[in-house]
Amino acid sequence: MKKREQQREQAAADALAALGNRTRLRIFKLLVRAGPGGANVGTIQRMLDVPAATLAHHLGTLALAGLVGQQRRGREVICTANYKAVADVLDYVKGECCTGLDAAATGHVDAA
Repeated sequence: MKKREQQREQAAADALAALGNRTRLRIFKLLVRAGPGGANVGTIQRMLDVPAATLAHHLGTLALAGLVGQQRRGREVICTANYKAVADVLDYVKGECCTGLDAAATGHVDAA
């Protein structure tokens, strides 16, 4: 596997792992609903009823996976969903959809 393919695979795995937690998935869905303007941390906390320290941890994980951006505006931190990162992950997962499996890889050879 080429290095670029390995990096793409790792990025997809990291993103999917980050979304594999229920709280992080709820945070991400809220940010998707918020649209390009995003939502501030206080709003996220109130809407999801998540303790501040827990929310900070989960937002950090989502940001590290490239799924969420954070920008300071004065005293607020605005979080936004990274739509391109999500599209890239979905494209990666769907990229080989229905292309079949190599007979040598599966150990199955059709009897013709």
